[in-house]
Amino acid sequence: MRSLTDRTALVTGGSRGIGAAIARKLAAEGARVAITYQKSKDVAESLVAELDGEREHMALQADATSPDAVIAAVEKVASEFGHIDILVNNAGIWREGPFYTAPDSVFEKIINVNVRSVFAAMKAVVPHMREGGRIINIGSINGEQSFKPGSALYTMTKFAVAGLTRGAARDLAERGITVNCIQPGPIDTDMNPSDADHSEAMKTATALGRYGTAEEVAELAAFIAGSGSSYMTGATLNIDGGFVA
Repeated sequence: MRSLTDRTALVTGGSRGIGAAIARKLAAEGARVAITYQKSKDVAESLVAELDGEREHMALQADATSPDAVIAAVEKVASEFGHIDILVNNAGIWREGPFYTAPDSVFEKIINVNVRSVFAAMKAVVPHMREGGRIINIGSINGEQSFKPGSALYTMTKFAVAGLTRGAARDLAERGITVNCIQPGPIDTDMNPSDADHSEAMKTATALGRYGTAEEVAELAAFIAGSGSSYMTGATLNIDGGFVA
């Protein structure tokens, strides 16, 4: 018996990297899965086609810089599937450089994608989420510390996601909905490949001496999505190979 049979999940930014790994894992556990993508329609549709064929899955275009687009995606999934049991807020962007040289447009974009879209999706999903619902926010180990110059804006947004997670856990407890935040460290993805110029320094900074994989993050997400995490809410869970140990 798969652990997420008869559950519906929405994974934002789910066409590649950590989001795609989570979508695959939730589908493998029996969930019906919807993913959003910004531009990579072919990649998203290819992923949906490879998911477990026993359930209906879908891909929707939604620009994470637009709260209205994120809300529309939530409403579409709820309309098509009847309800949403699991929301994974995975969409996010990285911007590097000193905060004091960042134009307002960069500040607004990183806030919109990394924070406002998370808030919008969480707010929109609540009316469609039954008791036992799971909201999983994908933060970053930057929500624990700012580990290098040029990361102030990104770090700010990930602290905000961690804080929103904790507060929302209090607000939604009476509805039987849990809210938790996964904080990945160095994970081998397109955004942070394990063979980049800085990768050796990142590996050395971890206790395990290596990058993690998107599949390892997906395993944690699947656990939180399931019944075994029923007494866990408001938590920030580091999966970073001991980066901040």
